[in-house]
Amino acid sequence: MFEKEKIYIAGPECFYKGGPDILNAMRRRAESLGFGVTLPNEHPLDMGNPDLQKRADSIFEDLKMIMKETTVIIADLEAYRGSEADSGTIYEIGMAYADGLKCYGYTRDKRPLAWKDQKYVMKDGVVYDENGKKAPYKELPFSPAVVGSTKIVEGDFDDCLAMLMTDLEEEWKAEGRTGGMAAARDGIASGTANDPADAPAKPRVYLSDVIRYEEDAKEVYGRLKELCASYGLEAVTPCDWAEGFPETKGFNPYVRAAALTENYCRLVRSCDAVIADLSDYRGYECSNDVGFECGM
Repeated sequence: MFEKEKIYIAGPECFYKGGPDILNAMRRRAESLGFGVTLPNEHPLDMGNPDLQKRADSIFEDLKMIMKETTVIIADLEAYRGSEADSGTIYEIGMAYADGLKCYGYTRDKRPLAWKDQKYVMKDGVVYDENGKKAPYKELPFSPAVVGSTKIVEGDFDDCLAMLMTDLEEEWKAEGRTGGMAAARDGIASGTANDPADAPAKPRVYLSDVIRYEEDAKEVYGRLKELCASYGLEAVTPCDWAEGFPETKGFNPYVRAAALTENYCRLVRSCDAVIADLSDYRGYECSNDVGFECGM
């Protein structure tokens, strides 16, 4: 029954010794249930090119092709080289979510970061990160863009498969109850496509970085917007809210994460380019929110 679904298995396993065997075991399990499967780097790549940029281009072009064939992404969200999940994996989730794919992720520990990040400390009731700053998104198990875009399952790949099958079965039943195909989710807010006649006079750029987590973020972004304007650019930041999309201010961190993800998507879609800070963040990975936005 699942032959129309094709799963892309994402994660840093391809970097591990024995990783191909791990990925192949996941593949065989999914195929045994009737799913089609694609894996990272399973097609021939130009990895012998002395130009490292050409190698990266080869990987990216292969990934673009795979995403066009994929309907579901299942990602390993375990912490990798620090507290953040693998940046490449989050980048792929960003690509998948932008294309309207179903996004699933698995982790052994779904507790909020305030509990599971070993470098966080609490002083006078306030949680701080390893740099002595107030810990961002401490109520969530991952960054807002990951939580807002991905169905996160506590467990392993098989647990994600079980959840996916249940979700598909429920979609089929919903189709039967409504008497026709349910409207496909578009993953991105409707009405964000820009009419060329409405294009801004200046090129519009989205500043993707970790300034958003700082207490004085709006002030810093104000200065960066002025700097961009001096170069003839209109800058948009993660602290801005997309036109027509009301800012969500609530106590539920999951509601807030979903709203932030939707807002990030609307802002990125309204821009001509993304300028991203890929510096290490909480380990040897860039911020997962940044990685997601780059992938999208």
